[in-house]
Amino acid sequence: MLYELHELWRAGLAPYAYWADAGAKMYSAHDSWLAALPGAQRTAAAFELMYRLGKEYEKPEFGIHQIAVDGVPIPVVERVELEKPFCRLLRFKRYHDQADGLARMKDDPTVLVVAPLSGHHATLLRDTVRTLLADHKVYITDWTDARMVPHAQGPFTLDDYVAYVRDFIRHIGAANLHVISVCQPTVPVLAAVSLMAARGEVLPRTLTMMGGPIDTRQSPTAVNNLATRQPLWWFESTLIHRVPANYPGAGRRVYPGFLQHLGFVAMNPERHGMSHWDFYQNLVKGDLESAEAHRRFYDEYNAVLDMPAEYYLDTIRVVFQQHLLPRGLWDVAGERVDPARITTCALLTIEGELDDISGQGQTRAAHALCAGIPQADHRHLTVEGAGHYGIFSGHRWRTQVYPQVREFIRAHAGAPAPRGRRTRKA
Repeated sequence: MLYELHELWRAGLAPYAYWADAGAKMYSAHDSWLAALPGAQRTAAAFELMYRLGKEYEKPEFGIHQIAVDGVPIPVVERVELEKPFCRLLRFKRYHDQADGLARMKDDPTVLVVAPLSGHHATLLRDTVRTLLADHKVYITDWTDARMVPHAQGPFTLDDYVAYVRDFIRHIGAANLHVISVCQPTVPVLAAVSLMAARGEVLPRTLTMMGGPIDTRQSPTAVNNLATRQPLWWFESTLIHRVPANYPGAGRRVYPGFLQHLGFVAMNPERHGMSHWDFYQNLVKGDLESAEAHRRFYDEYNAVLDMPAEYYLDTIRVVFQQHLLPRGLWDVAGERVDPARITTCALLTIEGELDDISGQGQTRAAHALCAGIPQADHRHLTVEGAGHYGIFSGHRWRTQVYPQVREFIRAHAGAPAPRGRRTRKA
């Protein structure tokens, strides 16, 4: 009943949120006589804070309509390349009105960004995509909120995630593709490419893995400890609920987004409390730029999705409790996952020095598993002073991480990779 009670509470809170939004506008609008009253700015700030604490946060848009390439504005169109019940493959198509510029863009490497299915929407990687678009053709996985998937579509497991990644790679074309996985999908991406290698399929030219839980036995964080502190049945009985009747996915078992959001906030409650207080103070002082930055961040941070129960429980068991991938014991749809079968991909792993979600060494562990890749094609980067989000978003991503990712991709964007395995030179 918890999900139903949450929906009832949200419905009861909605009128007050609308009222607070109206109050904020009435006491701040330039053409409103209420804005001229003493203390109007403080009242408007209080109303807006109430509104943002009580409103429902919908899935944000990527909103990438234009980028700058060599100082020239280039229009970008987002389109659905392939659609599956639990995910859409999006492409950000660039356009150029100059023949030489168009020719240069056609030669740019193709990148598939595999976004995490771990609570937030793929739009969390907006900065990642926007930065990559300057030098690459970009695709991204846009995972669907499980409460919006009809129950008749069946379950979605970690094995299904691996199958989706393989299908997307094949659809785009692996021969000249570069795959970037951010956080959670490092595990299913490595599995997908390993299984493709075992079948003798053409593989992507490079794999870039950023802040992911390849081996959570290395430098365990608070997130890892939470996953191992309780048995699997506890997660199923405590965190898994059925979608209420007012959504297309009614009856589906999910890990609800609102519970995930509570967990996110509980990790740093003081920081979030101070952030909202600073937002109120900035509104009172008239610092609209800082207030808008707060809105942008929390519009994204507070927008969460439901995860399919089967997928979530599989991830807890396979990745965090049994460590099946680094132990060489993981079977996906009856096939053993063996990263050593990968020989034709270059591998770059990236970790943040201060990452409190995926500790140091957890992503780097991929190198030992991918023993079939020639040593010259292995590379690792530890970003000093960066937390988890800093390695794929923000100033450090744009100025420190991305230039190295771009050069790594360019260095391996030559002739198409051969089929199957190749013999490793002594």
